[in-house]
Amino acid sequence: MTMPPSPSQPPHAPYGGPVPPPQQPGAFGAAQGFPQQGPQQGFPPQGVPPQFQGPGAGAWGQPPMGPPPKKKLSAGAIVAIVLGSLVLVGGLGYGAIAGLSGVTGSFPEATHKLVVPKTLLAGEYTLVSDLSETEGKEIEDTPDLTVKDAKAAVGQYSGKDESALVVSGMHGRIKNAELTRSSILKGAATEKGSTLVVRPKDFTPAGYGVTISCQVTTSKDALGTTTLPMCAWGDDNTAAAVARVTPESATADPKDIDLAELAETTAKIRAEIRKPIS
Repeated sequence: MTMPPSPSQPPHAPYGGPVPPPQQPGAFGAAQGFPQQGPQQGFPPQGVPPQFQGPGAGAWGQPPMGPPPKKKLSAGAIVAIVLGSLVLVGGLGYGAIAGLSGVTGSFPEATHKLVVPKTLLAGEYTLVSDLSETEGKEIEDTPDLTVKDAKAAVGQYSGKDESALVVSGMHGRIKNAELTRSSILKGAATEKGSTLVVRPKDFTPAGYGVTISCQVTTSKDALGTTTLPMCAWGDDNTAAAVARVTPESATADPKDIDLAELAETTAKIRAEIRKPIS
């Protein structure tokens, strides 16, 4: 006859081992008695709810959380961003060459001007505001020894795809068009709060006979970091910057921006707004 174990002896489990004492539930369902020196494979840190374990940790028993979704800006925010770009190119960077000394040579004849049309790019963009007489005054009032008879042409446009576009330029008699073009972009890149991420690159879109320089800057505000691509041209009579922002490009990696495409768009805009002086 088999005698029951004495009270001083622990019961035995099958295969001869002692039966472990029952374990009580611990914090968040974990059994008490586990080592307390940090999380183990498959378990959350002791005493830390899964939702507070940080990105990628995930809830216990669930796959890790992915990165937070990228923000998508509203049309109103896009307009604000592009208007900010207008401030960046206020004066078109002419201040960078305003103190140039020893300028020699004659100024070219005035043969072309810039206009601010009601639409651009076959109706893709519609004029919101002609700012030539307001913000444009900064362009006209900035002294520059390489430009004569400067007259501003500045327009803010909205696109059908919730994008926004600003053309900020001037016409006059420009002695050094290449220097003016590079100074436009330099002025935007060195403005307070702006960081140059993609340095200026030159493009020559087929069929337009003009060099377009493009760059990408970023700026930080309370909403985060905004990506701003911009292109510029300069010739004997006209110079301008074109800033175009979409909900996607505003939050894109600056290195992913297709500057060749923006350069071609800028060349098309130049062809539409640059008119012979009659």
